[in-house]
Amino acid sequence: MSEQSAPTPDCQPLDEHAAASVRAYAADRRAKVDVLASVLEEIADNGYPAAESGVPWEEARDAHLEGLDGEQPSVA
Repeated sequence: MSEQSAPTPDCQPLDEHAAASVRAYAADRRAKVDVLASVLEEIADNGYPAAESGVPWEEARDAHLEGLDGEQPSVA
C-alpha cells in the first residue's frame, strides 16, 4: 500500500474528534490484521495445530458470547 493518498478534489475535512476516531479505528483494524497475519505465518512455518490441542468451536463461541454480555453496543 502506498503511504501517499490519491488526490481527492471534493473532500471535506473532518473535525479533530472525527479524525481522531477514524485514526483509532484504523489502528484497531491494523492491529487485528497483524494478529491474523502472525497466526497465518505460524501455520505456514509449523503446519496446522493438532485437533486435540484446540477448543471446539461451540465452546469458543459460548465463551465469546459470555464476554460480550453486558457490553455497551457500539457503532463503527
